[in-house]
Amino acid sequence: MPLIIVVAGIALLLLLTIKIKLNTFVSLIIVSIAVAIASGMDLSKVVTSVESGLGGTLGHIGLIFGFGVMLGRLLADAGGAQRIALTMLNYFGKNKLDWAVVCSAFIVGIALFFEVGLILLVPILFAIAREAKISPMFMCVPMLSGLLVAHGFLPPHPGPTVIAREYGADVGLVLIYGIIVGIPTFILCGPILNKFCQRIIPDAFKKEGNIASLGSTRRFSESEMPGFGISFLTAMLPVILMAVVTIIQMTHAKSAADSGLFYNVILFLGNSTIAMLISLLFAIYTMGLGRGKTIPDLMDSCGKAIAGIAGLLLIIGGGGAFKQVLIDSGVGQYISTLVSGMDINPILMAWGVAAFLRICLGSATVAAISTAGLVIPLLAVHPNTNLALITLATGAGSCICSHVNDASFWMIKDFFGLTTKETLLSWTLMSTLLSISGLIFILFASLVL
Repeated sequence: MPLIIVVAGIALLLLLTIKIKLNTFVSLIIVSIAVAIASGMDLSKVVTSVESGLGGTLGHIGLIFGFGVMLGRLLADAGGAQRIALTMLNYFGKNKLDWAVVCSAFIVGIALFFEVGLILLVPILFAIAREAKISPMFMCVPMLSGLLVAHGFLPPHPGPTVIAREYGADVGLVLIYGIIVGIPTFILCGPILNKFCQRIIPDAFKKEGNIASLGSTRRFSESEMPGFGISFLTAMLPVILMAVVTIIQMTHAKSAADSGLFYNVILFLGNSTIAMLISLLFAIYTMGLGRGKTIPDLMDSCGKAIAGIAGLLLIIGGGGAFKQVLIDSGVGQYISTLVSGMDINPILMAWGVAAFLRICLGSATVAAISTAGLVIPLLAVHPNTNLALITLATGAGSCICSHVNDASFWMIKDFFGLTTKETLLSWTLMSTLLSISGLIFILFASLVL
């Protein structure tokens, strides 16, 4: 019966969001309440469970997302993101544009959410394509693979950050493992897959595309952009801070010295929230004050950035409410008991559930967060599982098969002038291969880590 309730809940969510086109956040709350009642939860505890899940999820990640999106906006508004992209393109040269794009998209993607990075990089790609006299499609798949790997595998992006918190995984460790797994994944699904796409959809690589829907986009002159070094450091600073602290923790001997002032300060500075705050303050200077901008101008950019993620935060909170209801109603525990006698790899379980939900729901973030409610009880049966790898497996599963129920599918189709078939054989194919190859690399990592 609990399994039927979960399936019915997901079906209701699909009906509300796809057929009736109800707001995703509202749909998630309705489904959470419906699943709680159908599961026999005491009516007096239903709303408490929903509020607990929403508040518990947003309580930690709200600060990280807020600081992260402001950092990304400052980097973009100062021309730092454009500088990174153009420098990488110049370094690799015209003959290796696909490698240049995938590397720059991965670097820029760490600081920017997927949709923001896409809208920022697409105009740069089109400008480069005009100068090189080639179709923008030659750089489309590599750019998308770099952005999607950062989105699915690396904090401070929504999915990895939230599920790391839910599983109790160390965010810094998720970041390090995510980079290790992500680099071979975006190489395989970017430049290498791009060659295959050119063979199966050759007509797509003759199209010029159209980005008129983006309106007038700011393109910075050489003198207006900050240097590559400072732009790169600004984008990567949160990654550097969290990675350094994680490495120190991994190599530091567990002893009484752990409670020393220096060690505690290091841990404090490497906390994901503090790392993002320090990085934001650094960006305010490097991308703003140090370049002659005023505080009011910079705060205007930050304010616009925050306004842009309000809807996303509500959806994430709704996903957290659904997750908590699955746990409090006993559904998650039932599934855990059901599979306790089976030899199911938790990494495969997390990936499979997230992949199923992503295909059904369209949202990678909602799929990842909802997966946690079903996987967390299973972890009690497998206490020695590497939580960072479980987090990455969930993120990889949530990237799979972006198709017609995903807004990104239609954005990419329109920007690059593709048919639905061509979009399926480029973007959808890439996201699916990225998810599967990511899982393979994660499983391999589980054998050696």
